[in-house]
Amino acid sequence: MEPWIPITIAAAFAQNLRFMLQKHLKATQLSTGGATFARFLYSAPVIAAVVAVYLWLTGQPLPAIGARFWAFALSGGLAQILATMCVVSLFAARNFAVGVSFAKTEVLFTVLTGMVLLSERVSAAGLGAIMTGFVGVILLSDPPSGQGRWYRRIFNRAAGLGLLSGVLFSISAVCYRGASLSLPADDVFLRAALTLSAVTAAQCLAMLVWLRWREPGQLGKVLAAWRVAGPMGLLSLAGSLCWFTAFTLQTAAYVKALGQIELLFNLAGSYLVFRERITARELLALAFLTGSIVLLILVL
Repeated sequence: MEPWIPITIAAAFAQNLRFMLQKHLKATQLSTGGATFARFLYSAPVIAAVVAVYLWLTGQPLPAIGARFWAFALSGGLAQILATMCVVSLFAARNFAVGVSFAKTEVLFTVLTGMVLLSERVSAAGLGAIMTGFVGVILLSDPPSGQGRWYRRIFNRAAGLGLLSGVLFSISAVCYRGASLSLPADDVFLRAALTLSAVTAAQCLAMLVWLRWREPGQLGKVLAAWRVAGPMGLLSLAGSLCWFTAFTLQTAAYVKALGQIELLFNLAGSYLVFRERITARELLALAFLTGSIVLLILVL
């Protein structure tokens, strides 16, 4: 099994846990901007320390960082901030599940974004695996009958936020891969960690300026919420480091496609933790998603 596969699965699992904590922050204490800032504030110092210690232990010099790196890193960082704010906004929406499922269209958008920004293409077999997973996403996107006409269940504010976050997440993923690949270093972990450190520091600074300007009271609340925000930041760091490493090793579209295993984690959590009943439609979606993941692993 290629290394990027278990790394991506670990990233999806950490992201699933992080979204649960982020939802709690949004629901009980912080605004959308505050909950987004908390993610970066509590992870930026840690990843910077990880890079410094890793360079010291391995005796490697800091790689030269050029304009191409910063163009990709800063663009990806901005896209991720906006995408995260879209997702956090979904937590307050009635159609939360619909919006989150629509956010998973980022896989298809990542195929297109990768072609435009990095001239990377996916194989016919890989695209088939991606489309199989997309069918599963669509099945999860439409709530059970009895909740209004189908077009109202799909074409709503939550769905719009989900689609927008999917586009933005696809841009961030491809930009992060572009930034990591632009570094003149052979060490995959160093390239991924250094890219993550630069991006997280820039995101933290940008969100700090924004909150000081628009929501000054949120800064104190973010600090006061350290018991939840701290673990969320560490989960964000673990997940992001796995994502960045996977992006360095493999095309972003394939990484994001395999990352849809997060939806299976969501279904498993609903059944095992919350004892919620899984419908026939969800089981069918699970079959498509599982088939997509197995096909992706087999054809790559």
